[in-house]
Amino acid sequence: MSRLTIEFCGEELVVEPGDVFTIGREGDLVVDEDNPYLHRRAVELRHEAGFWWIVNVGTRLTVTVSGDAGTLQSWIGPGSRLPVVMASQAILFTAGDTMYEVTVDCDEPAYSGSPAPVTGSGDETLGAVELTPSQLRLVLALAEPVLRRRGGAPGAVPTSAAAAERLGVPITTFNRKLDNVCERLARNGVKGLYGGAGRLATSRRSRLVEYAVSAGIVRAEHLPLLDLPEP
Repeated sequence: MSRLTIEFCGEELVVEPGDVFTIGREGDLVVDEDNPYLHRRAVELRHEAGFWWIVNVGTRLTVTVSGDAGTLQSWIGPGSRLPVVMASQAILFTAGDTMYEVTVDCDEPAYSGSPAPVTGSGDETLGAVELTPSQLRLVLALAEPVLRRRGGAPGAVPTSAAAAERLGVPITTFNRKLDNVCERLARNGVKGLYGGAGRLATSRRSRLVEYAVSAGIVRAEHLPLLDLPEP
């Protein structure tokens, strides 16, 4: 039977099939005991019906699961779960303005395939939506602290005001561009970015960063683009 290796900030933990492994403010893996926005138990890893499952046991936070080379990108709502079918996947979730990333490796994955070859630089396309250089820089400004972290450490998602200042644009311009990016992505099937009663700007920004980072759309090597003049 397969077992899992969990990695966070350089720490590795092995989970056997009979175990139920919890991640959160408390549990088997404590990612941040001081963040009041983080559930005590946010994610569980458990073995049932021949599969390992990633279970969102929280009541408010969503969880993004990303596979290697863009082969998997799933969004798990509270109370939902996803099977672990690949050799390696990342679990990303945001509580307050802090994003966390935990890597899960399975020594006997249920699925083994060759990733599709990557064509193009990926610098101007997010899913099926082409981004202008200005829109790409907006996403980079929001993702910058996460991309600059080391060893999977938590990264803060900046406020709209801070990101607008980083880009040197008025907050009204930033918010308009953020609306446009999120609305276009939502129309193309990306969940959690735009619309819905009570949708807070913080959760929308965080979801955009989760999606862009986990899909490899923005990467650390893109950060020098932030120092270029606004197009």
